[in-house]
Amino acid sequence: MADHKTYMAEAVAIAQANIAEGGTPYGAVIVRDGHVVARAANTVHLTKDATDHAEMVAIHEASRILGRKDLSDCVMYASGRPCPMCHAAMRLAGFKRGFFAFSAEEAQEYGVGSADLYGELCRPLAEQPMRLEQIRPEGPSPYPDWKARKSG
Repeated sequence: MADHKTYMAEAVAIAQANIAEGGTPYGAVIVRDGHVVARAANTVHLTKDATDHAEMVAIHEASRILGRKDLSDCVMYASGRPCPMCHAAMRLAGFKRGFFAFSAEEAQEYGVGSADLYGELCRPLAEQPMRLEQIRPEGPSPYPDWKARKSG
């Protein structure tokens, strides 16, 4: 069984290889019970999809392979600190543990990180650079129907 350093070295190697292929320096490895379930690089440069970060691609692959959305028995190894989107996706997938090699601040020094996003998202909505406002339509919320269907 490999250890944390081995999995992290693999995530960093994926990131390094991705640079050579024209991508950004991000790689991720998801491990379950001492076995690699999924490996991924950031594929935004290939798909032109801003959400195709290494962690997101790895989560999609692990969920497909395991046939479930609950990845609470898995561990994420990421070459860089997961951005807020990836961090939230990890939480939504149930991860209880994750590791990263390089900080968002270090990445930002080289023009590839998103360190400023962490602070921006902590501000009230009206103070964030992207305006996000609630427009509530007439009629009921869909949430009671969802709860009733789930409970029924």
